[in-house]
Amino acid sequence: MFRELKRMRASREMKVFQDFFPVLVLGLLFTSILILAQDDQSGFISIDCGIVKGSTYIDKVTGISYVSGANFIDSGEPHKIQDADTWDEISTQLTTLTSFPENTRNCYTLKPTQGMGHRYLIRAWFMYGNYNSKDRPPEFDVYLGPDYWNTFKISTINYPGNMEIIYVSSSDYIHVCLVNTGRGTPFISAIEIRLLGNSMYEETTLGSLHLLDRMSCANQSATTIRYNTDKYDRLWYPNYMSDTTCINTPDEIFSDPDFTNVAPSEVMASAITPIYPSHSLELSWYPVNATDSFCMYMYFAEIENLESNQTREFQVYLNGDNLGPITPSYHSTFLLGEIRIDTVTPNYTLRITRTENSTLPPIINALELYTLKQMPQRQTDDRDAAAMWSIKSTYRVTRHWQGDPCAPQEFAWEGVRCSYNDTESPRIIFLNLSASGLNGEINLGLANLTMINTLDLSNNNLTGKVPKFLAALTYLKVLNLKGNHFTGPLPVELLEKSNKGSLSLSYDDGMGAKEKSNKFIVPVIATVVSFFMILTALTAIWIIKNKKSHGKTKAGTELEMRKQQYTYSEVQSITENFKVILGEGGFGTVYHGRIHDTQVAVKILSKLSHQGDKEFQAEAMLLLSIHHKNITSLVGYCNEDDHKGIIYEYMANGNLEMHLFDVSSSVLNWEERLQIGLDAAHGLEYLHHGCKPPIIHRDVKCNNILLTEAFQAKLADFGLSRAFPAEGGTHISTVVAGTPGYLDPELWVVHYLAHSITSSIPFRCDYILSSSSLLKTITKYDNENIHIVKWVNLMLKDGNVKNVVDPRLLGDFNINSAWKAVEVAIACVDHTPRKRPNMIEVVMMLSECLAIERASQETNSKDLNGVISIDLECSDVFYCLDCLQQAFVFSLFGLNESEPKPYITRLRT
Repeated sequence: MFRELKRMRASREMKVFQDFFPVLVLGLLFTSILILAQDDQSGFISIDCGIVKGSTYIDKVTGISYVSGANFIDSGEPHKIQDADTWDEISTQLTTLTSFPENTRNCYTLKPTQGMGHRYLIRAWFMYGNYNSKDRPPEFDVYLGPDYWNTFKISTINYPGNMEIIYVSSSDYIHVCLVNTGRGTPFISAIEIRLLGNSMYEETTLGSLHLLDRMSCANQSATTIRYNTDKYDRLWYPNYMSDTTCINTPDEIFSDPDFTNVAPSEVMASAITPIYPSHSLELSWYPVNATDSFCMYMYFAEIENLESNQTREFQVYLNGDNLGPITPSYHSTFLLGEIRIDTVTPNYTLRITRTENSTLPPIINALELYTLKQMPQRQTDDRDAAAMWSIKSTYRVTRHWQGDPCAPQEFAWEGVRCSYNDTESPRIIFLNLSASGLNGEINLGLANLTMINTLDLSNNNLTGKVPKFLAALTYLKVLNLKGNHFTGPLPVELLEKSNKGSLSLSYDDGMGAKEKSNKFIVPVIATVVSFFMILTALTAIWIIKNKKSHGKTKAGTELEMRKQQYTYSEVQSITENFKVILGEGGFGTVYHGRIHDTQVAVKILSKLSHQGDKEFQAEAMLLLSIHHKNITSLVGYCNEDDHKGIIYEYMANGNLEMHLFDVSSSVLNWEERLQIGLDAAHGLEYLHHGCKPPIIHRDVKCNNILLTEAFQAKLADFGLSRAFPAEGGTHISTVVAGTPGYLDPELWVVHYLAHSITSSIPFRCDYILSSSSLLKTITKYDNENIHIVKWVNLMLKDGNVKNVVDPRLLGDFNINSAWKAVEVAIACVDHTPRKRPNMIEVVMMLSECLAIERASQETNSKDLNGVISIDLECSDVFYCLDCLQQAFVFSLFGLNESEPKPYITRLRT
């Protein structure tokens, strides 16, 4: 009875782990099976909250891959339960925990690959085990995002407790938060997230489903059933009821295809029935809160082979209300579900009674009971949240920034203020980062804070140029930049907004005009500027005519009046008559040169090149207009008759391709590869989000990533680049361009059918136009051509990422960093373009990969045997954004886009 179930729940939760401790021999026999089952964990996130950061392992019983919770939170203290080494019958996840003696709220932040709008089972485990020797388990509140989930309280020291909920996420982020209510220090042992089918538990439209009980009706020797018997890893506790007997069958029980919430065959293969045929089955429970609403699912299947004169039919009553007669089908599951219970009553009774026509007593095979729980609060807009996580990661902000930045309001992040209403997600309108120890350039993620009205970046160590995108923030009214180390003047657009009075702008002397509103000085300045503009124009006309008279300058181009122009004879001198070749490609040849004491690289366009004057103009004009530490700098150009050349800064370590393959004399380590990928990603982030209009590269690949003497990566070769309208802009029309084998297949299909693209393309799809993706590359595998992503899937079948990482690293990398890197790559080639991350998100994720690797080096805790749950169910055709492309994926897999062999064949041998 449910009265008995309530009393026995704690002991059942303990027994789930006792049941799961296998005999050693059986464990060895099934090891290979469990490893193969990892493919079924594509929708799993499994976190052991108490193990060392960066650690991973595969649970010996379930085969589920667990990762350290320290990767998802930056607070807490790890502990072991007392006598943990002697608890042979307890699951590994419950022998350790993390407690939170500091801060009122501490949050684990998770980002499932599938993102918002999906239905997830979320389960939290708690095993006190008297870890603090106080013999007193604490009580504390658990929140899911901004909403209260449940209060943890348990009276027994050495029994685990858990809470489980089925929840549809309205955000890409899922936050599991522990809140100290003054009744002891919060702690947690494990967190498990499981992706459910979209048509399962559709009652979540009424509210989230908080689990009260899920039971399989079996005898006392039965064990708790979970993964991989249940592919969704639901826990089916065996139910022991007095005055009942258990019947079972070894045969498979089939499920009706019309039912989505099916129980596994192993659950349905047993049932309980009254000892006395004339008796009924009766189950009761009491509401925790008087206003609780419930949702129930009951599962029935006939598992006995009835004689011709036997029948089984019964009525189901809930508090006296008849839910209808049921005649269970032989070896086929019937679900009596979607039973919503809104009636308020002190207790509830479910009674199952045979009908007059039945010769056999009633049965029931399984049952689920949930409380409907409303979670009405909205999380911060995902664009704002992604921007804040990027800022936190890039600058390593030490503030207690955890959980949702804006919600609930009482726990909004320090220095952050938000706007709230009942119909939309909170938006960030105020951000104070003054004196926060920020280093480097202004983070481009700030461009996503489109509703911000006050931004204070004063008194930090910020460097570089102040980006133009700050002027494009429509609602920005206050901007404080004082006390930093910016170079160059402020963008004209910012000064104009300040002069008009629409922006209160604070900056250090020397960055812009001191007098912003002097009515007498402005006309004088304007007159002087006009005079010099006219003088400059006349001088330029004279120079052009003079050069034309000598027949040396090609007229009609946009580059004629640029001061960086060199004559062909000067280029010959710079390169010592083209003495040293640095590289060759479809465009022509790159030569080494010197301008005074400065080394340069000179790209000379071949007369036979497929790139012509249009591409030459595009590259030179683009490099004249953009400046970023991860984009090659323009030194000059030559545009004389048929001689066209572009002069770049010299990159001492050549291109990335030279350092990844067998021909390389040295091997880049994992941290260096991650840093190179992050550098290239920063460059693309600037093009996509820092330039107005946005610019797409359209030909990112391994040999277009150049490396300085310090191995800093910079993007090069912008001949195919193109500027596009921002999101919501006008129509565009262009032809497909880029390196064959690296373009988004969507574009090739359209190009094949229509020879051009003419459509309104949202900014997110601009990445697709430029997707010269490594992950679309065709390579040689076992005498057959195969897409690189398909090859990666084949290599990852055994659940070990080491199969796809450059073997020359000899396993010297943090396994969790590698898996997270693979997760980034897989996300960037999602079949659905809108699900792929933008560059701001990619930079944030790669920063996390690098942080994990560096932290691992500091602690020397490299675990080379574990894996983590990740979606590897990929199709044959993949798509990628300009965002990730070769720059990072090359360094991850160590594969060459231009040759059919490298590590593919070596891994096979």
